[in-house]
Amino acid sequence: MNQYTQEHARSYYAASAHGMANRPALTSDLVADVCVVGGGFTGINTAIELAQRGLSVIVLEARRIGWGASGRNGGQLIRGIGHDVSGFAKHIGAEGVRYLEHAGTESVQVVGNRIREHGIDCDLRWGFCELANTPAQFAGLKAEYATLKASGYAFETRLVEPEQIRQQVVNSGVYAGGLVDMGSGHLHPLNLVLGEAKLAQSLGVKIFEQSEVLELTHGSTVKVRCAGGTVRATTLVLACNAHLEDIEPKLSGKVLPAGSYIIATQPLSAELAAQLIPHNLALCDQKVGLDYYRLSADRRLLFGGACHYSGRDPQDIAAYMRPQMLKVFPQLTNVRIDYQWGGKIGITANRFPQVGRLSQHPNVFYAQGYSGHGLNVTHWCAKLLGEAIHVGHSQGFDVFSAVPHMTFPGGRVLRSPLLALGMLWYRMREMLG
Repeated sequence: MNQYTQEHARSYYAASAHGMANRPALTSDLVADVCVVGGGFTGINTAIELAQRGLSVIVLEARRIGWGASGRNGGQLIRGIGHDVSGFAKHIGAEGVRYLEHAGTESVQVVGNRIREHGIDCDLRWGFCELANTPAQFAGLKAEYATLKASGYAFETRLVEPEQIRQQVVNSGVYAGGLVDMGSGHLHPLNLVLGEAKLAQSLGVKIFEQSEVLELTHGSTVKVRCAGGTVRATTLVLACNAHLEDIEPKLSGKVLPAGSYIIATQPLSAELAAQLIPHNLALCDQKVGLDYYRLSADRRLLFGGACHYSGRDPQDIAAYMRPQMLKVFPQLTNVRIDYQWGGKIGITANRFPQVGRLSQHPNVFYAQGYSGHGLNVTHWCAKLLGEAIHVGHSQGFDVFSAVPHMTFPGGRVLRSPLLALGMLWYRMREMLG
């Protein structure tokens, strides 16, 4: 099953998308203030931020808007940026850490505000539960709950004890407790990015699909060449994430494309859906190869996970993922799988997004490597890029870009196998612990 054609993956999202307009390819030479390469959440929202500030923007997408992770992901809109940001204090100080903690919460609201203000129809529902697989993980959730309370977090949170999980959160016997957060939620990601692309065009942004970048020529004016024409711009934004590849090797070596996979069941009865997930929350556990799942607007169970670092996708995603689903919900043994798909997410070595500008080419900006937190963090990074490009300075941009990032060892050929070996060690430790 080829997930990587020029068209959208044959996912539940593509089958239920609205506003899936075909946009033209670049067929002439054009000039703009800013050229954005990549038509996912980062690229489209950066274009919105810049257009709202009065700059002319052209977006080049090699395939279709939302073709990559932006249109394939689990649809979980969850607070936080990367993993524990307190470890970056030596680079950004205590104030910088506080800023990142604030951004992790506010970034979710940026998405919610955009949806509300512009009437984007993307099935947004509030409510998320982080699930503990072990008593030790539940103890960690208790500490997280206490921290949220002490910080003045504005949204309802509550701990769910092990004996309450099945009735209150998820009807499964595999969890040791949970932490509910009503300030996070879930949505239809492809419909969100398609709605945002429509908004961008209403602001004057020119969007071209099927316009793969063949060559970059750096200078005070950047030249971006596609098969049908060239864009000349004062500023370039690289927003390709896991699909940057050879466009800018200095950046692509810092992000590992990792596979993640989702299956969607047939529509469930209202009774069965309510039995499985009583309050229609988004759910995610804490295993190394985590499970994440939720109900769609038409009551399908969308079940994802099994992060793959090998660079090879399973031959049959449904056969690969169904056993994982049945471990959580054995009551779905006879339920049909209607959709199966996968995609690449951009993983960084420190699980923190990379935002900055190229030192040798200061008019080239980038944001990438969201490590599973892309839905909210892309929107926040787009805001920072908009500020830095328009004003020339942004406190948040400076904080993000001060966090150092290593290049994965092994080059393009060996970096995936080397990381796969490392993750196997972590999974074995998890099983033995």
